[in-house]
Amino acid sequence: MAEEDDIILSELDDEELVQQMHDDLYDGLKDEIVESVNILLERGWVPYDVLTKALVEGMRIVGIDFRDGILFVPEVLLAANAMKAGMGVLKPLLAETGAPRLGTMVIGTVKGDIHDIGKNLVSMMMEGAGFEVYDLGINNPVENYLEAIETHKPDILGMSALLTTTMPYMKVVIDTMKEKGIRDDYVVLVGGAPLNEEFGKAIGADAYCRDAAVAVETAKSFMSRKHNQAAAAG
Repeated sequence: MAEEDDIILSELDDEELVQQMHDDLYDGLKDEIVESVNILLERGWVPYDVLTKALVEGMRIVGIDFRDGILFVPEVLLAANAMKAGMGVLKPLLAETGAPRLGTMVIGTVKGDIHDIGKNLVSMMMEGAGFEVYDLGINNPVENYLEAIETHKPDILGMSALLTTTMPYMKVVIDTMKEKGIRDDYVVLVGGAPLNEEFGKAIGADAYCRDAAVAVETAKSFMSRKHNQAAAAG
């Protein structure tokens, strides 16, 4: 371990540095990630390449190990926080360059439920995968979702619940969207410990995601399908 502490990030070549960033993300090393992002930018990397090749790719590895039970929620939260710190440097630069986003998501825990660790994890991993995420926080009545949909025009609406008593509220939101004739305009993803695939189908969601890694994979596949349909229609 002592050797690793002696790594001087600025002395690594680009390829080694990107590899080191994947390791540092995996270990949740926030300061090292910020330093490495700045080094790559100083070397003339465009912000979008730093995002995709270093941060998103690093989080993809974290996501796979989370899905496979090698990493657990506390470690993934640390990795996601390190990712967020790196994103803090890149965000204003990405906005300036008009870098492409994979898509947009509105996410929130439903009314009556104040659990947010799972939702926060999904938010961070989705940002890490290149999505723009608007997090509504906890205890959201249907009005909050409708307002956010109206304001942000997202591709995806995500709802989370951790209590069996609050799960049915997801159906209230979906039914209200149907009444307003807007249900088909959005991909609706639901998640939370007590849910399962059958429940997701029964309430009319597009998919149930058992964890943050699955949520990212599911969102990506819906977005690529959407792009393919748009291309075919064009």
